[in-house]
Amino acid sequence: MSLTAAQIAQQIKTGERSATSIVEATLAQIASREDLNCFTTVLKSSALANAATLDRKLAAGEPVGSLAGVPFAVKNLFDIAGTVTLAGSKINQSQPPASQDATAVARLNAAGAILVGALNMDEYAYGFVTINHHYGVTPNPHDPTRISGGSSGGSAAAVAAGLVPLTLGSDTNGSIRVPASLCGVYGFKPTYGRLSRAGAYLFSSSLDHIGPFARSVEDIALAFEVLQGSDPRDPICTDRPPVTPDLSGDMTGIRVAIATDHFARGMTPTIALALDQISSALEVTQAVTLPESARARAAAYLITASEGSQLHLPRLQTRLQDFDPATCDRFVAGAMIPNSWYLQAQRFRRWYRDQVREIFKTVDLIIAPTTPCSTPFIEQTTMELDGQTVPIRPHLGYYTQPLSFIGLPVLSVPIFLPGELPVGIQLIARPYDENMIFKTAIALEQQGITEAKPAYSQG
Repeated sequence: MSLTAAQIAQQIKTGERSATSIVEATLAQIASREDLNCFTTVLKSSALANAATLDRKLAAGEPVGSLAGVPFAVKNLFDIAGTVTLAGSKINQSQPPASQDATAVARLNAAGAILVGALNMDEYAYGFVTINHHYGVTPNPHDPTRISGGSSGGSAAAVAAGLVPLTLGSDTNGSIRVPASLCGVYGFKPTYGRLSRAGAYLFSSSLDHIGPFARSVEDIALAFEVLQGSDPRDPICTDRPPVTPDLSGDMTGIRVAIATDHFARGMTPTIALALDQISSALEVTQAVTLPESARARAAAYLITASEGSQLHLPRLQTRLQDFDPATCDRFVAGAMIPNSWYLQAQRFRRWYRDQVREIFKTVDLIIAPTTPCSTPFIEQTTMELDGQTVPIRPHLGYYTQPLSFIGLPVLSVPIFLPGELPVGIQLIARPYDENMIFKTAIALEQQGITEAKPAYSQG
């Protein structure tokens, strides 16, 4: 389906299409692309029933929401009432079905969007590849011999393949931005605490964010607007007033800088060229250094591994053999990290946050690569980074981890260079200044610099 969420909602509200016809076409498209292994659950009956209900409301002249009739799907760590929340694991299969929807799912439903299923991911969100021992690989829609990224790989691939126009994922160290970059779509991680995580199976509570994937800036903004708002079910979710996304594209007076040092190392020529295109389009003349970003990345790893392993400690002690082998060893290693290391990482986190806050007194937006390279092959285990051969799984988050570490809002925007697979560039703003990102992203999209090109014609 080539339509965006905004276009679908408009067609349904004007009566050009019915919600039922849209959902039927979506379900047929999902069934035709089982080779992509994006979905672990397809909610055919409830999706059709909800579409029929929406059509009756429209016929009766009742008001409908901003996302009326828009099909969406969610990473399978979001609670869906009546469905077991897998979180990419075998162990969770024995859990009872969720008793209510995650807050994010409920808010999209309330806006008229129609949930069609749950999406594949790395087990317990611990990975950047979506090569899942229990549920299989989700290949990249642009080249099925390559990975879709992770841990929200099913979410990114489903949008890139045109199966649905909108999905939700989660981001601990880059799990929205990495697959968005590799699949050539927009992936948004708002400020930490901006969106409710209630009903989402967390990995590392002090780092976890949720956010949307889409093929246009407008769709990202529509979803963000709906998802905002405080939530007593998530004490981390702030009570800041909701923000209306600014899609004016007005860049007047916006001070944009390019990140150097850590963020300038290790990228392939394709990434460097994409970064140059963004920099030229935004007329960037300033460079900034986020100090000790390599150390920030290491500290983020310690916190993630410690918090994740403590969350899963009872399962590690009783069902170790049922973990995905790719995550098992890392969880076990995390359980053995000394508490003093964790505390030191948290102290460094506060220092790093304060240093970056000072930088945002002189700039409004920072640009940096999303990933060091375009999408690797599925069987590939290592990559070249800054002159060294390193494992792929941890290093695809090389540029994303230092930013999740202090909860900054970031949008990965897609770029397609001639003859190349898609890559992403991060637009980074100060906390709670998501509109700085939206204004910049829409300006780039209007210039034709960024674009989520379809991959679904290859199916």
